[in-house]
Amino acid sequence: MARVRYLGHEQVTVPELGRTVEPDEIVDIPDERWEGYVCQPANWEPIEDPKPADEPEAPAPKKTAAKTAQKEG
Repeated sequence: MARVRYLGHEQVTVPELGRTVEPDEIVDIPDERWEGYVCQPANWEPIEDPKPADEPEAPAPKKTAAKTAQKEG
C-alpha cells in the first residue's frame, strides 16, 4: 500500500477509503490509486510511493531447526 498525507484544512469524507480523513492525517491507499491522489498536490502529499509492479515480495526468512549439542565423551 502507498501512503499520502491529507493537506486540507477541514476533515473530508473519502468514499473510496470508506471513512473520514482529518487534516494532516497520513492514510494508506491502494497502490493503483496513488496517481489519483498525488495529482492533487493542493490536497495530498506523497509519503510512501507504491511498490513497482515488477518488484517481488521479500522472501520469508528460512526457518531451520536448532541443532542439539552433542555430549563429549
